[in-house]
Amino acid sequence: MRINLMYSDVAGESHWRDVDVTLTETVFAPPAQDILVSAPEEARAMVFLSMQAGWDEPIHPTPKRQTLFCLRGRLRVTTSDGETREIGPGDILRMEDTTGKGHHTCVIGETDFEGVIVQAE
Repeated sequence: MRINLMYSDVAGESHWRDVDVTLTETVFAPPAQDILVSAPEEARAMVFLSMQAGWDEPIHPTPKRQTLFCLRGRLRVTTSDGETREIGPGDILRMEDTTGKGHHTCVIGETDFEGVIVQAE
């Protein structure tokens, strides 16, 4: 499994990196068959969100270390170094650029965006 990671370097510039999540075969819900599972990560809160088609925000760092799961619609996210990625249904975006120049996000297309954010802090 691969996720999109957005982070900031020591100079405050935000960047993208692909991260492979290690999955291990595990007895997760006995008596069900083993499934592939990642190591657990701490979570503090979960937030459901919706943004209307055309929603466009100013550049900002993420307020908390958090992971976005896209359910519906598409986002265009641009890091301060100028690299752009589109996030669509099924994509996962981990945001760790809590300091520095931040990133720009807008909803693209005619479909409203719906997602879930799991906050680590």
